[in-house]
Amino acid sequence: MDMKFNFKEKIAPGYKNNGEARLGELQTAHGDIQTPVFMPVGTTGSVKGVDQPALVEMGAQIILGNTYHLWLRPGVEILKQVGGLRKWMKWPGPMLTDSGGFQVFSLAHNCKITEEGVIFKSHIDGQKMYLTPEKCIEIQEAIGSTIMMVLDVCPPLPNTRKKIQEAIDKSINWSRSCLRARTNKEAALFAIVQGGCENDLRKNHLEEICQIEEKNSTFGEKITFDGIALGGYSVGELREEMFASLSEVAPHMPNSKARYLMGVGKPRDLLDAVAAGLDMFDCVMPTRNARNGTLFTSFGHIQIKNARWRDHHKSLDPKCPCYSCQNYPASYLHHLHKAHEILGMTLASIHNLHFYLNLMSQMREQIAKGSFLDFRKQCYSDWGLD
Repeated sequence: MDMKFNFKEKIAPGYKNNGEARLGELQTAHGDIQTPVFMPVGTTGSVKGVDQPALVEMGAQIILGNTYHLWLRPGVEILKQVGGLRKWMKWPGPMLTDSGGFQVFSLAHNCKITEEGVIFKSHIDGQKMYLTPEKCIEIQEAIGSTIMMVLDVCPPLPNTRKKIQEAIDKSINWSRSCLRARTNKEAALFAIVQGGCENDLRKNHLEEICQIEEKNSTFGEKITFDGIALGGYSVGELREEMFASLSEVAPHMPNSKARYLMGVGKPRDLLDAVAAGLDMFDCVMPTRNARNGTLFTSFGHIQIKNARWRDHHKSLDPKCPCYSCQNYPASYLHHLHKAHEILGMTLASIHNLHFYLNLMSQMREQIAKGSFLDFRKQCYSDWGLD
């Protein structure tokens, strides 16, 4: 099968002073991606506050779209008419799309889970919508995704082992259906492993996912998953519980496939997750926090609305090479946020996204040098963390 997707590990875990951190490359139909990588979130076809040229300039390699939201608006037919979302929004690089499974968690009051899929009540017009694994793949192929995700069930935490196991069982069945439903050879498909912080359940789910092969009538052969994601973290558990679970589960993930930790998180989380052996990350935090005036800097996060920045007529972060810090003083950013100007949100979003993307670039550089763990320790110190 002529798949244009491959993960190549460049440096093995444990190299010099790297712990389990991995340096790799994802080869895709829409461009290669250097890992570890952070993926800015563009839920409805736009990363909030910034345009596509700005994302390219700051070094974004891949962005996200959301299957559920793009299904409701603009809809599958429009996406097919315009040749997919990447072409429509003029994004030159790869795109990953979530499956809509997280909305089962976040919109739990508005949906019903069945054996065959999820019945949603649209948050836009109240229309009843039925999302099956087959429909999930159809939507993502219409979007033109580089990397598609299987439909899964994300149980909230804390929860009972019985409920978590029920979510795993449905997720496994839906994952098989997603493999069978694929029609685009160039689009990769990642499985999602659930299990909460019940590590034995997670490892069992992971093992079963790694063994799945499904006959696909379009491809004429049995196919497997191109990468594996860990879902269902950061949904109510303590941070310490999440990382205790990650440190136990991640070593069991295949070395030959990309490892994606979904929806996480803060800069410190990225450092610790890379140290645990994960490769790919996404989170709305850079842009959401920016709109609220919280900015990440080389000396820790700050609130730009605070009075201390009113008379600070120098760059917010002299170590930051982003457009905002190179062109405007902190006092101007402070003023824009106090005046509720849209430009303030845009400049803050550019800064935060650049911080995240630059942090990942620095991690890749330090892993290559064999000094990642020392770099992580220095970041802790610079940010005032224990």
